[in-house]
Amino acid sequence: MTVGEYKPGLEGIPAAQSSISYVDGQKGILEYRGIRIEELAQQSTFLETAYLLIWGILPTREELKQFEDDIRYHRRIKYRIRDMMKCFPETGHPMDALQASAAALGLFYSRRALANPNYIREAVVRLLAKIPTMVAAFQLMRKGNDPVRPRDDLDYAANFLYMLHEREPDPLAAHIFDVCLTLHAEHTINASTFSARVTASTLTDPYAVVASAVGTLAGPLHGGANEEVITMLEEIGSVENVRPWLDTSLERKTKIMGFGHRVYKVKDPRATCLQGLAEQLFEKFGHDKYYDIAIELEKAVEEKLGHKGIYPNVDFYSGLVYRKMGIPEDLFTPVFAIARVAGWLAHWKEQLDENRIYRPTQIYKGEHGNPYIAIEQR
Repeated sequence: MTVGEYKPGLEGIPAAQSSISYVDGQKGILEYRGIRIEELAQQSTFLETAYLLIWGILPTREELKQFEDDIRYHRRIKYRIRDMMKCFPETGHPMDALQASAAALGLFYSRRALANPNYIREAVVRLLAKIPTMVAAFQLMRKGNDPVRPRDDLDYAANFLYMLHEREPDPLAAHIFDVCLTLHAEHTINASTFSARVTASTLTDPYAVVASAVGTLAGPLHGGANEEVITMLEEIGSVENVRPWLDTSLERKTKIMGFGHRVYKVKDPRATCLQGLAEQLFEKFGHDKYYDIAIELEKAVEEKLGHKGIYPNVDFYSGLVYRKMGIPEDLFTPVFAIARVAGWLAHWKEQLDENRIYRPTQIYKGEHGNPYIAIEQR
């Protein structure tokens, strides 16, 4: 057996065959099951999109209603999970709380009956239903407050914002949040999805699959980048300081957060959609000066780095949208996770269809034949 060429980060090496999503990084195209993301953002809802991703077809009206009703019914979490979350340190990051909570669901619902379609559907419903509840609950509990119970009369997006803020959201804000979830739901074999598929390939339960993916998403080079974008815009401080700040950053070879992508060599289509959503929010709820800084930074980066294919990615505008909705910065990545659960579950289900456990090889670069040295001689 010969060892192939080593590629750091497995760049460009296919890790799976999939029919879930497609990206053309040169043309800026993203499709879910063959449907352009722009079309889904305009016409679909997050739960309809989740159904499409996981089961491969758009649901009928009756199928969608049943799916939505099932998720409403399962939004509440066990009191023991809630009590466990109350013991988490208030200073802990919400992504760590979410990873622990997602894994804990397996204690209650894991049967590892992976060949059973009913088990698969129940796991999908429970994870989509309960992850938002746990994110909102930890946000309130770390402030010393009891979590807000879900409301069955509110749709998926509106209910999360209600649990988070303890008040019913404006319809426009709820709609825009739902679109954001659709935009973040899936994106081929990224780091967290690869983590999910590797974990799924061992035939462990889907709660462990999601927990492993959450842990991967938490890194600043993946989902955590949207938090870093806001920090960067605050550091720049003003439109006038954009170009001096950029020049200094380029001289120091500092990463410009929210720009560049392994796949896209043009502007991320999700960034374009999110920019439009941000403008809708600002028009109704008031302007954000950091949006002006972001616009100027995008222009400056395009001038200096556009020839290298470096343009805004999904993280660049998402934080501005969430910030305007009153979502704390350290909840940006958990919100990303709420959406990406749909994609992770789609890949979990697809992995099960023709499963083979992942077992990549390595290129050994260590020594051979070294003697053991007794402890007295070291």
